[in-house]
Amino acid sequence: MAEAGERSRRVLRRQAVSELRARGRYGPRLREVLFALVLLVLLGSAGVVGLALAFRVYGPAVPAAVLAALVVSAVAARLLRRPLARRRRGLYTPHELAELDVPGLALAVARMLRRDGWRVLPLPEQDRPRLAARDAQGRLLVVAFRPVAEPLPDEEPAWRRRARGHGPVVPDLRLVVHRGTFAERDVRWAARHGHVHLIDGARLARWAGGTPLHRLGDEAGVPGP
Repeated sequence: MAEAGERSRRVLRRQAVSELRARGRYGPRLREVLFALVLLVLLGSAGVVGLALAFRVYGPAVPAAVLAALVVSAVAARLLRRPLARRRRGLYTPHELAELDVPGLALAVARMLRRDGWRVLPLPEQDRPRLAARDAQGRLLVVAFRPVAEPLPDEEPAWRRRARGHGPVVPDLRLVVHRGTFAERDVRWAARHGHVHLIDGARLARWAGGTPLHRLGDEAGVPGP
């Protein structure tokens, strides 16, 4: 009777483990991380041996300098992972994006553009919260923001700006950023224009997480440099 109960518990445990693994919540198996563990041990051992040899050959100065460099690197990496430093580098979490108002979202997108190599241009007050930026090839990118209450992009006046007495400047590319989901008529409107790329909430989260703008997908990806 006891053996049957023990066997039943083992079966239930295997089933629970199988369900957790299917959901990706159980963690990796030992054989999946064994190579990384062995490599980590070998690298650690090699580092210790190298420090010992350096101590014997050069004295304590070189090992102390190496250890100090490691400590400084660890502190710098920790500081760079702090939320403020991370956001200044154009990296935002989905929760942080959801908490932003439209001017804050415009600032976040400006930082993300700079992270991807775009040069963000100053705009007059009346043109905000739109953004304008140029890449290394000189292409002009204009970003419009779409809160839920705003009209469709084709119902707004086209963005134009005169440059030193010349004619209106037409952007080469245009982004429409929306933290929600675009309607089907938005997608049809963007497809008709060709140079318009829609950044919905899912793509915005990927872009804010570090994916370059030109790798966001066929429907939204801006051509790369």
